[in-house]
Amino acid sequence: MTNPLIFGVLITSTVGLNTFAQVLLKMGSGKTLPNIYLLGGVLAYGISTLMYILVLSKVNLSVAYPLVIGLTVISTTVFGAAFFQEKVGITAWLGIGLMLSGIWAIAFAKN
Repeated sequence: MTNPLIFGVLITSTVGLNTFAQVLLKMGSGKTLPNIYLLGGVLAYGISTLMYILVLSKVNLSVAYPLVIGLTVISTTVFGAAFFQEKVGITAWLGIGLMLSGIWAIAFAKN
């Protein structure tokens, strides 16, 4: 594994860009094609893919993938609830809590 600070920055950047891409795609959905939101979403995904490749060069796939995907699901759910007023039920919040515990276990497990 790499320096924990660098690893954290890479994971956070990848998750942030993935979430930003989801938000932009949501904003661009239902509008005429192409539009600036959809193009921005695709660009954000492209940059996040490059960041993810850097993550993969530093850590095992079995750690990187669950961290990036799990944290992206969580952050996208939170953004959807906060910015688009999407309803997120108690069961979904419970699931997010379970995901966080799983992510924590994967991230801090000793190999």
